[in-house]
Parts: sequence; C-alpha cells; structure tokens
Amino acid sequence: MGKMNYFKKKGDPYVLMTGLGLVVSLAMVVFIVVVILARGLGFFWPGNLLELELKDGQKYLGEFRASGSALVEDESGGEISENQTQLKIGNRDLYGRDFIWIKNSDIVAQSRPRYGTSFERWEYGYFYGQIQSVQIGEQKLEGEPERLFGKAKEAHRLATKNRELRGEIEEKMTELMAPLTELQREISLLRLDLSTEPEKAAAKLKALESESAELESKIAPEYEKLSGQLQSVIEENQQLYLSVLTAEGQSHQLFLDKIVRFYQPNRMNVFQKSGLYLVKMWEFLAAAPRESNTEGGVFPAIFGTVLMVLLMSIAVVPLGVMAALYLNEYAKQGTVIRLIRLSVNNLAGVPSIVFGIFGLGFFIYTIGGTLDQLLFSQKLPEPTFGTGGIFWASLTLALLTLPVVVVATEEGILAVPRANKEGALALGATRWQMVRKIVLPNAMPGILTGLILAISRGAGEVAPLMITGVVKLAPSMPLDATFPFLHLDRKFMHLGFHIYDVGFQSPNVEAAKPMVYSTALLLITIVVFLNLMAIYFRNRMKKRYKSSTF
Repeated sequence: MGKMNYFKKKGDPYVLMTGLGLVVSLAMVVFIVVVILARGLGFFWPGNLLELELKDGQKYLGEFRASGSALVEDESGGEISENQTQLKIGNRDLYGRDFIWIKNSDIVAQSRPRYGTSFERWEYGYFYGQIQSVQIGEQKLEGEPERLFGKAKEAHRLATKNRELRGEIEEKMTELMAPLTELQREISLLRLDLSTEPEKAAAKLKALESESAELESKIAPEYEKLSGQLQSVIEENQQLYLSVLTAEGQSHQLFLDKIVRFYQPNRMNVFQKSGLYLVKMWEFLAAAPRESNTEGGVFPAIFGTVLMVLLMSIAVVPLGVMAALYLNEYAKQGTVIRLIRLSVNNLAGVPSIVFGIFGLGFFIYTIGGTLDQLLFSQKLPEPTFGTGGIFWASLTLALLTLPVVVVATEEGILAVPRANKEGALALGATRWQMVRKIVLPNAMPGILTGLILAISRGAGEVAPLMITGVVKLAPSMPLDATFPFLHLDRKFMHLGFHIYDVGFQSPNVEAAKPMVYSTALLLITIVVFLNLMAIYFRNRMKKRYKSSTF
C-alpha cells in the first residue's frame, strides 16, 4: 500500500495514462490513414476481368470487387449464412446498375477471358465485353482478336482527335456569338423597361436592334463555315464505332468518341498495368470530373481549394496580427480588453455554419448587393457580387479562423522578452519602430503557428462554403487567361464539398466509394503540404531570431 501511494505521489500512473492516450490516438490516426491509402490508391489499378456462369444460365463479366456473407432464408424457414461475391459488371445502360452480389452457391463456372475488354466511357461508366468488329467509315473489320484490338486503338486515336477538334470548333462558335448574345440580352432587358420609360427605352432599343442585325450579318459567314466543319467532324465520328459482345452474347455498339480509353487487363503484365495506373492517377489530378463527379479528375476542386486557402490566409493574417498588436502593445489593459479577449476566444467555439449564415447576409446580400447597384447596374437583375463566390467564401473562412490567428499571435508577442522592447524604447525608438523591428520579427513563429492552425481548419470546412460560393461543378475556374485573370465573383469547387457530394449525394453510391477515399487522401495530402510549408518558414524564423530570446 505504501509503494502504491509512493507511485501515485510520484505521478507514474498519470504519465502512463497520458502515454497510453497518446498511443491510442496515434494508432487511430494511423489506422484511418492506412484505410484511406489502401482504398484510395487502389482505385486506379486496372483489375482483371472475371466471367461467372450461374445455375440459371446467366453470365456476368466484370471486375471482382468484394466478398462477404449474408443471412438468407433456407427451405425450413430458418436463416443461414451464405457467402457472396460482389462483381462490378458495368454496362449501366443495359443492366441499370454497376454492381451485383452473387451467391457463391449459384456459381457453376468461372473463367478469365483473355480478350475481355474494359471500356471506360465518358458517360454511363464502364462497359465490359469482347470486341466483335471495328467500323472505320465504310470498312468493317473482323477477324483475330489481337488484330481487332490494334485496329480499334487506331480508330480510337482518330475519334479522340476529332472529339478534341469538335471542342475547339464549339469554343470558337461560342466566342464568335458572345457579343451578339450580350446585345440580345440588353435588348431583352430594354423590352422589360418599355412600360416604365417608353420613349427613352424605345429609342435605345431601336439602336440596339439595328446594331444586333448588323453584327449578325457580319458574323454569319464565319459561323456557317464553323457549323459546316462541326457537322463534318460529327459525321466522321458517327462512322467510327465498335461492335462489342457482352457475356450474355448480345452485340452492342460503342461509338469510339464516347470512350475515354479501353484495355484488356487479362493480357496485361505488371509493368503495363503500372503504366496505366500512373496515367489514370495523373488524370485524377489534372482532369475535370465527369459522371456526376464519380469518375474523371478533381483538378478544379484542387485549384479551388488551394486558391481559397491562399485568399483566406491573405485576409486573416494581417487582420489577426493587427488585432493582436493592438490588444498587447497599444490598448490600455483593463476590463474592456479582457472582455474583448474573452469574446475572441469564444468565437473559436461558434459553429461554422453560423459564420456561413453571417457571410451570406453581410458579405453577399449587403456588401455584394451594394457593389452590384453601384458598379454593375447594367448587368442587373443578374448578380455579379450579390451572389456566392470565392471571394466571399474566403472572407467568411477568414472570420472563422481569425480567433486562432489572434490567440497564436498574442502568444508569440508575449514570448518576446520585455527587456528587448524596453531597450529599443530607451534608445529613442518610437513605439511603431519598436513593434516593427523587435516585436514582429520575434513574434513571427507565433504568427506562422496561427497560420498553420488556420489552414488546417479552413481547408477542411464545408458547411460555410455551401452557402457562400461552392458548387458541385463550376463552369469555369476563378483564375484563367481572361482579363482581369482573377475573377473573385466566380463560384468554385472544393475538395471537402466534393467528398460530401460524391459520398452522400451521388445517384450511384457503390461507384462513388473509391472516389471518396481518393479525394479524402488528396485533401489530407494538400493540407499536410501547406502545413509543412508554413512549418518550414516558421522554423527558419525561429533560427533567425533565436539569439533575441536570451
């Protein structure tokens, strides 16, 4: 009993408990990261195709996805556990689903067809089958599977080139029609004003209609030329398609311009699969999403997340540093300042959705609506800044993370030796010179600590963004080559919202699961990278001003 009391007084049990808590916490983090790594990175690996034949004669071709057991009712009415296999069968336009669970007891035969082909399509997900023939213009090719696969690759390259050309032509047509579209919009708005100011509106309307007719006649030849080129490309692609035989023996046509890529995984070695794995991973990082965000890439979401974090940091750091400097170096300490500090600390506990509502009411409706009235009245009733955008979302998150920056900066300021500040003032420096030359440089590690915490919280927030500017799919990114290059009024995509949308709003939940893990892994990687950058600069600051702490 005496030894037990001795150990309690010494504190060893508490050290063990805190150490155990740390180990458990780290184990949970490692477990989550391992699960995300395994399921996220495995999403891009081209799986082999498996063909299953059931007792009733039904055949399925697809990728093995999972195995498990389920309780089923036996002949006597009781429940027994039966093993099942989940197969990704694709062919959504034929089956109406991508996945199927099959009882192992119903399987009579299984094989891995050598020439089974996986087709990754722009729409309707994957298609699985075997190439029966290749149509190139008026020529229909049949014969050996290997030769057909090679010819299909050649035809697909031509169809892909035509698809890209079609996109370029459509973009040129849109740019050509943009001035006319804007004029027609102004004409439509003026027609609404005829009832309020008939004489003034009628005169302007007549002038705009004349200008519109002149512009239309001017661009008509070029538009007709582009239309002819577009029709020619469409007709050529309509004669580039494959006839694919499904596992059930049905023949199905696949137009090659609707296919992203296709491959025969059962014929591929490890190196070939690794090459395709890297291609698909790069597409995930660099391409735009498709198929309700369940396939394709997430580059717009990556770009939107990073840009929003940068804008948030630019807004929150100066504001937080100025607030901390005033509270510590200029304000007279007393009850009011203590209440302000208490309020700042309490703001850190306010739910993020409350900040979102504040951003919607204050930034968007009040400030944004006023800016539209003053600067963009010609575009009304269509809002410019009076609706959600990346600027308002960034400011909202800046307010959300402001308490963290203020508190961390105050800690950094308080860590500056009082003797250094008093010495600067004694040598004749003004208070601002003392703050600029002594306080800020020595408090920089604390400021960067606040920035690190702000980035960690702000990058993962979703609730405030849902009502201040984030969207499921943004038509254009906030930063592009069009003047003024940075478009703060545009809506944007965000990795956190992307995870929520794919995981909980997708019409195809099973197909969306791997994308959720992959995007979560990417978001963690980006947050860690941004934090490492801030930590690197903080450590450099610490080394630079280390001598000033003595």
